Amino acid sequence: MNVDKMLKGVYDTLAVKRVYGDPIEHDGVVVVPAAAVRGGGGGGGDERHNGGGGFGVVAKPVGVYVIQDGDVTWKPALDPNRIALGGQALAALGIVLAYRLLRRSR
Repeated sequence: MNVDKMLKGVYDTLAVKRVYGDPIEHDGVVVVPAAAVRGGGGGGGDERHNGGGGFGVVAKPVGVYVIQDGDVTWKPALDPNRIALGGQALAALGIVLAYRLLRRSR
């Protein structure tokens, strides 16, 4: 296992380009996409010089910076999975509350 080669791959993977995308310009407005990036890795070996390693990365969009007329504004990304999870949590809470109210009325 070449540790230097693996570390270079980690460095390239976690570069700023993974967090901030290339700016997009249209009609005088510049949009800079941003993402949350997380990674982890590991490696190991034994006394016979057998070994290996691995690395994983998760990136998800979080929003964009909009630059227009010298002003910068943040526009968060809409995460449908988070919205669905919130809806499920509210539905579960509603079911529990309805069950408790029905039990009290008996």
